Amino acid sequence: MSLLSRLAAGMDRVSAFIGYACAVLFFVCIVLSAVEVVMRYVFNAPTQWTFETVMAICATGWVMTSGYVTQRKRHIAITMVELLVPAHVWKKMELVSLFVAIFAISALIWAAWEPAMMALHGFERSGSSFNPPLPAYLKPILVVGASIYLLQLLANVVHWFEDRAREQDDQNAASSATTTEKDAD
Repeated sequence: MSLLSRLAAGMDRVSAFIGYACAVLFFVCIVLSAVEVVMRYVFNAPTQWTFETVMAICATGWVMTSGYVTQRKRHIAITMVELLVPAHVWKKMELVSLFVAIFAISALIWAAWEPAMMALHGFERSGSSFNPPLPAYLKPILVVGASIYLLQLLANVVHWFEDRAREQDDQNAASSATTTEKDAD
């Protein structure tokens, strides 16, 4: 197993761990939303903090699990195109889409870096009545999540080439077996 293969497998494990760990965040959002409903409609005492807290937790879960979704190849896809083109063309289209995503996520990281650092240093706040430091939290989380996503995209490129090499080896083995059978006859 090559170094790139080991690194890609390691990134797969990191993405899976983060994905499973972040699943709890969505449960927390459900509980907090239920508490807000009870506070608002049963006790007539709505909270000031629930909406922004739930928004920040959901955003964290969504951004941090992008590597997991990518590792599992569960992004939204236009499957009709897959059905219309031959398999070998679709495989090449997958590689092109990986490189387009790598370019786009790299641009996102580059564009979000400075605002994230400014939000941390200036400790930006949301400006609401609750006024939590959400920008100082969410902007850096976007950079971290996008970086995880980028690393998983690179791991998927490694897997793409490994899969093509494996398919080629299988074809070579099948053709040599067929040749051996013909020679035996």
